[in-house]
Order: sequence, then C-alpha cells, then structure tokens
Amino acid sequence: MSVWGELATVEHRLFFVDVDGVRTRVLQAGDGPDLVLLHGTGGHLEAYSRNIAGLARYFRVTAYDMVGHGWSSLPDHPYTIDVLSAHLLGLLDVLGITRAHLSGESLGGWVTAWTAAHAPSRVDRIVLNTPGNIANKPEVMERLSAGTRAAVNDPSDATVRRRVEWLFHDKSMVTDELVQLRQAVYTRPGFVRAVENILVLQDPVTRARFSWDPSWVGRIEAPTLLLWTDHDPTGGLDEAKMLLGWLPDAELSVITGAGHWPQWEKPAEFLAEHQRFLR
Repeated sequence: MSVWGELATVEHRLFFVDVDGVRTRVLQAGDGPDLVLLHGTGGHLEAYSRNIAGLARYFRVTAYDMVGHGWSSLPDHPYTIDVLSAHLLGLLDVLGITRAHLSGESLGGWVTAWTAAHAPSRVDRIVLNTPGNIANKPEVMERLSAGTRAAVNDPSDATVRRRVEWLFHDKSMVTDELVQLRQAVYTRPGFVRAVENILVLQDPVTRARFSWDPSWVGRIEAPTLLLWTDHDPTGGLDEAKMLLGWLPDAELSVITGAGHWPQWEKPAEFLAEHQRFLR
C-alpha cells in the first residue's frame, strides 16, 4: 500500500498555481462533474491517494493542499475558517471551476460547510466526512493541539507516528510512507510558526467566531451527506445527529471499522457512498 502506487494506473497531473499570492499544490485526475477534496488539520492532498483513482472514473477530481498546509505557501497569519474558505474559492476561480461538489474531511469538512453556507452559488452537493468536534469539546481541542505541536516540535519517527495513528482505528495501517510524508511537511522551513496559525482554530476564543451553529449551518442549501464512523476520536454519533438536525437537506451514513480517516481505512465504502450520493 503506497501513496503513489495507488495512482500508478490513473492519469493525473500534479502542479502548483498562484491563488492570491499563495503558491498552492494541486492534483487533478479524471473527467466529468467537478469534485474537490479537502484534507484535515495539518494534512495534505495525499490523504486521498487511495480514493482518486476510483473517483476519477466518475468526476474531475481536484485535491489540494490548503493554505498553510502540505506544500502550499505558509503566510504568517491565522488560518481561520474564513481564510481557508476564501483560499478554496480563489482556487476554484484560478482553475476555472464555476461550481463543484465538495468533500471535506475533519477541518476540510468545516471549510466545506462554511463555503456552502456563505457561497452557495459555487457549491453543488457536499460530503462532510468526520467533520470533527461539532460540540467544541475542550478535551478534543487540547488533544489535537498537543499531539500536533509535539510532532512538529519533535518530528521523530515515534512522535509523528503517534500523531498519524490518532487518525486511525486500525493503527497497523499507518505506513512508514505516511509517517515520512508528515515528517517532510512538519520539517519545512517556517512550519513551526505555521502550525500555530493552523491551531488557532483549537483556541476556544478564536473558534467561537466560526463554531458549528444552526445560525449558519441552517443556511446550507446544498444536499449534504454526513459521512461518519463508529470510531471517530473527535466526536460520536450524538454529534452527527445534532448536525443532522441543523442541516435543511441532509442524510447520515456510518462507515464501520474506521476512525477519523475512513477514506484511507475503508476506501471501497468511501467510494461507494460518494458514487451513490453525488451521482
């Protein structure tokens, strides 16, 4: 199981574009309706490497590194939800995408929902994949912040592996390659500062400005799939059902035997749900 081995048989393009001064890394594959994939906190587009070949049979798939993440630029300002959403919309403009399906995992799900609420004309259907800590639990914010900071400040194999394993129910699926990818990101020049700009969303005061709330979630017009798991470390099905009650047009699907990264642990189920809901 290798990141680039998963892409060996699919025609794809990896490139950089300028989005309002942010050098942004992008991968595209396939043809058809546009589907944009958004990774989670501290992540990068390889989070979807096990899904791109399957999705590209039905969609023009775009995966990218959000501002301050992966190998995109690391400007020195807080990467709040409105900033991440503006970067997404700018990317769509640069790529000539008028309207797209969005599928976001964890932080990417939060950005997806915010974008759907505030720029509905740009969004078709959305998938919120383990969007994470809907109830703003302090212990979840602290655990994510502490684990991420530890891995960035001490990017040893053991520390980074613990951070990646937190995403998984089946820890044996964490490969050396995944750990090494995170190490490469975490040791980029400037990333020690960038991680503080990423983790502002785990600060309760900053988070309060963007917290999941029916006042804005209820404005989402896009048909929505909540894609949850039975072992998500950021929030249980009680939070999924709460969010389901706020969304005007939504359904819930639960993938069993997976943690925070069902797209990696259960790629067949992840593909089947996207094919069913988006097509």
